[in-house]
Amino acid sequence: MIFASYNIQYGFGLDGRYDLERIAKSLEGADVIALQEVTRGFVRNDYADMPAIIGALFPDHFWVYGPACDIHVEVPEGQVSPPRGTRFQFGNMVLSRWPILSTRTLLLPRSRTVDKINLQRGATEAVIAMPDGAVRVYSVHLDHVSIDERIAQLHHLGDRINAFVQEGASLTGGCEFGLPEPPLPEDYIIMGDFNMEPESPEYCTFAGAFDGFYGRTARIGTPIDAFAALGAYGPGSYSWMDPEDHGKRMHIDYCFVSCGLKDRLKSAVIDTNSVGSDHFPLRVEIGN
Repeated sequence: MIFASYNIQYGFGLDGRYDLERIAKSLEGADVIALQEVTRGFVRNDYADMPAIIGALFPDHFWVYGPACDIHVEVPEGQVSPPRGTRFQFGNMVLSRWPILSTRTLLLPRSRTVDKINLQRGATEAVIAMPDGAVRVYSVHLDHVSIDERIAQLHHLGDRINAFVQEGASLTGGCEFGLPEPPLPEDYIIMGDFNMEPESPEYCTFAGAFDGFYGRTARIGTPIDAFAALGAYGPGSYSWMDPEDHGKRMHIDYCFVSCGLKDRLKSAVIDTNSVGSDHFPLRVEIGN
């Protein structure tokens, strides 16, 4: 099974061109896809309903959209219908070849900024009915300005992920509605734009600190970096490039998995030939 993650920057590529079809093409063959920076009602892409457009580009996939930021915006007359303004939404998507049985958007902690934009960030959780059993997938986008904020967000995210079995999915006690109880899988895949570099304070908060003698020991409750586990980090590895200065590059996109999936990891790559965003799509193969 191929899991892919891509921050698609509202659909704009390194060349400044808005093109969702080339983004979809770069994700061909992926079974489960996590997207970040997906918008509705954004002036920069003519108020496009990106989730609906992307969903149509993947007719064989189920999909969910989790807008963490949602505000009213005024729109010039004639640009939307009805002419009463629209909603600007900013969030994450998950697409899957298999049914998405349950979903919820986890709102991450944030603090009010003065001169830097700070949107509400979130993690979109999807419980997916995989062929060999349900698994959780999270599409994550962390703050881009503050280390302290990212650390707080990762603490919160880790707490929610580890409490999932006790808290339940988006619905429990579904018999009252005549609905089946969603499964509560222990295993998970967390993908997205973390806006942190390997071995940074934020990274160690989430993946655990590296011990000088034992390295990083896999332990229940601590996510495992798929690229690190597979030795897939190369010299100068990167997943983001500055559109104005292509020499400015960072590795800030990740795939983390639960301990139960560690031995099923097969491969991990970043497609730096894709130009549909300022980020690059990553793919991780997980065997049965």
